[in-house]
Amino acid sequence: MSKSKSNDNGGTIALNKKARHDYFIQDRYEAGISLQGWEVKSLRAGKCQLVDSYVLLKDGEAFLLGAHISPLQSVSTHFVADPARTRKLLLKDRELADIFAAVQQKGYTCVCTAMYWKRHLVKCEIALAKGKAEHDKRDVEKEKDWQREKQRLMAAQ
Repeated sequence: MSKSKSNDNGGTIALNKKARHDYFIQDRYEAGISLQGWEVKSLRAGKCQLVDSYVLLKDGEAFLLGAHISPLQSVSTHFVADPARTRKLLLKDRELADIFAAVQQKGYTCVCTAMYWKRHLVKCEIALAKGKAEHDKRDVEKEKDWQREKQRLMAAQ
């Protein structure tokens, strides 16, 4: 008999849609993330928010700040869980050097755009991003509205 595949393969845990709205996304990297056991259980239940998360580069290492993983009720009864703790990101030295060099440039920052399952591991997609001005955000909204309206017109014909 063959083992049935779990439905958590390649599944998205959380997306940071605000990052796509506030930044121009340049380069993307896949990073592992150092988690505790209760955090993995909470992620399986989908209790994660990446809205205000960002990546801090310090002493040649990368850390994820601002990601909120809510503890499950069964965990919080016997363990003091910190939902917003700083988590270490696991990247190759070459990737860290590239990210660190890019962040030193004016206007670039590193943000977490997604968290997902890759087989049984939790991966974090981090991206180099450049901030959008307010008029850039309006231009993107106008373009989306025009594309949507164009689709409606094409469907009506």
